Parts: sequence; structure tokens; C-alpha cells
Amino acid sequence: MSDPDWSFEANCPSPVCGIDEAGRGPWAGPVTAAAVILNVHDLPVGLNDSKKLSEKARDRLEIEIKAKALAWGVGHASPEEICELNILQATGLAMRRALGSLSMPPAFALVDGNYSFNLTCPIRTVVKGDGRSLSIAAASILAKVERDRVMVALEDQYPGYGFAVHKGYGVPTHAAALKQLGPCLAHRLTWAPIMALSRG
Repeated sequence: MSDPDWSFEANCPSPVCGIDEAGRGPWAGPVTAAAVILNVHDLPVGLNDSKKLSEKARDRLEIEIKAKALAWGVGHASPEEICELNILQATGLAMRRALGSLSMPPAFALVDGNYSFNLTCPIRTVVKGDGRSLSIAAASILAKVERDRVMVALEDQYPGYGFAVHKGYGVPTHAAALKQLGPCLAHRLTWAPIMALSRG
């Protein structure tokens, strides 16, 4: 598959923003969304799906995106909100918060995936959009870097789980820590793996 380009944005009302999320699958931490309105005349070089980039490249691009974008915003939904709403609705909440933190309102949004979230502007969903649309790719980078930053901070707050390493995903070391320590408030407490691995 080719690298992301501007073809989706070119067919949308302007200004158009890209929206993506990070952290739908982990056992702990928030789900984080980002919204980015890029400047077509000053695009960062090397934008791509955050999963295809090294941590160093993501960190560099985060700085460049924030410096060059017309507007950007991030939003979170907490573990408690994920448990209360379900992960799909919590993702929509994080996206609305990201949109709400933009310094200018978009006329249209390109959203990664195939689910039409109820957002504050018209949207088009783009399957695998983080590898196809430059705006969604930029949002994927901001969401990933911001969520990773939150998980590193949670490691300091709740040591012993390895959040800074696995970022809350259900890897064997995380499961072992849960068996030993039980869950903490950073965990999505109603999720089946957490309840199954919790002591008592």
C-alpha cells in the first residue's frame, strides 16, 4: 500500500480535520483521540500510520505537526468512563473532546475506521485511514504519543505493573503483575481479563 496522501482531504469541505484514536484495546489507561487540521501548504514530511513509525520518528513528528498544523487537539476518556459507557462510546467521547479543543472549528472530519461516531461536524469514515490520509496519519501520531506519555506517568503513580513498557496492553508481564498485585485505579476494572486475573 502506498503512503498516505491528500486525496481524501481534497474532496472535503475546508477546513478538514483528521481524527484517530489510540488505546481501544489495552487493559489499562485512557482511550486517547486526536484531531488535526493540517496546512496543505506546509505539511510535515514523513507522516504515516503511527504503528509504522519508530518512537523516535513519532516524537519528532509530534513536534512538527503541532508547529505546522492550523489546529490540533487531543482528548481522553478515562478507564472509569470506558467501563461506564463501553469502549466504543468512550472512543466517541474522546474524539468529541479532541474536536472541542481545536482552536478553529472544522467544516468536515475524516475519521479512521468504519464506525460513524456522533461528532460535532459532518464526517467520512476511512478504513485504514491512518495509512491513507495525511490528516488521519497526523492524528494517529498525536494520539499515540500523547497516550504513551500518559502511560509513562501512570507507571510513576502505580509502580510494578510495567505501564511505561507495555502501555497497558494485555501482555504476559502485565498479566503476571495483575495476578501478584491485583488491579489499580488505572485498570478498566469491569473488563473480563482484569476481573479474571484479579486476586480474590
